[in-house]
Amino acid sequence: MNNKPSILILGAGAIGGFYGAILKKAGCRVSTVLRSDYEAVKAQGVRINSPLGDLSYRPDQVYREGDLPDEAPDFLIVCVKILPGVDRIQLVAPWIGEKTCLVLIENGLDIERELADAYPGNPLISCLAFIAVSRAETGVVEHKAYGKLVMGQYPKGVDDNCQVLSQLFQAGGINVGLTEQVVGERWRKCLWNTPFNPLSVIANGADTRTILDTTGGEELIRAMMREVMDVAAAEGYPIDEALLEKNIAGTRKMPAYKNSMAMDYLNDRPIEREAVLGNVVAIAQQHGIAVPHLNTVLVTLKMRAALEGRE
Repeated sequence: MNNKPSILILGAGAIGGFYGAILKKAGCRVSTVLRSDYEAVKAQGVRINSPLGDLSYRPDQVYREGDLPDEAPDFLIVCVKILPGVDRIQLVAPWIGEKTCLVLIENGLDIERELADAYPGNPLISCLAFIAVSRAETGVVEHKAYGKLVMGQYPKGVDDNCQVLSQLFQAGGINVGLTEQVVGERWRKCLWNTPFNPLSVIANGADTRTILDTTGGEELIRAMMREVMDVAAAEGYPIDEALLEKNIAGTRKMPAYKNSMAMDYLNDRPIEREAVLGNVVAIAQQHGIAVPHLNTVLVTLKMRAALEGRE
């Protein structure tokens, strides 16, 4: 009998599909809740092309939104995009049990609070994914590079659930970093996401190489990163300049990559504008910090959304 914990992935797109595969490889029972990819995954499983090899797998159970699980999972991993009109409290409700540990693998700042308040009796792990992965087509995931997770208990600390889950991910073949200060790590992740994701949309879905190699592109990325650093420091989470240089160098080393926001935009899907960029600008305003580059990009995105009817 498999005595490893049961996993349910809520939102098994590119991120959920990949990390579900890692946990499946580690020997866990992995089920998924899907919307648009339900029929494809039900028929053929999740297909994953990866430099790590063929990670394709068939989930133990494939559910639609609105179904009811056979039993509550040990770990409920939430990978849905944080968008206006998406009620994560309602999405989670049918799948969570009294002892279920909530796990968020999602982008953005201050994304944990509403779920922590709604389910105070359930432990909550917040995770940051450092990965280049995208949904190539229905039920197909393209993994280009990386895959490391950084995780910690929200709002701080590392509990037994973190230890168990991190060991499972490592058994499946990826690196995991445990942190006592996961909110600070979210600021560090924003150092890359907040500039690259929104700029890719303004530039009609530009990949990372185009953004950096265009004349003035790297300088703009650096200016936006430094504004993120100013806001993070005001919040009590200073970021060392060395991380900025590491992010630039690492992005140049990886293959040209269209990030998740670029892919969403190109496929006429809503983008996580507020979670990734708007929240940073709002916090800057609370501290009275000028972030002219970030604010210009945010306002430009709003103009574009209004023009295209995406608001």
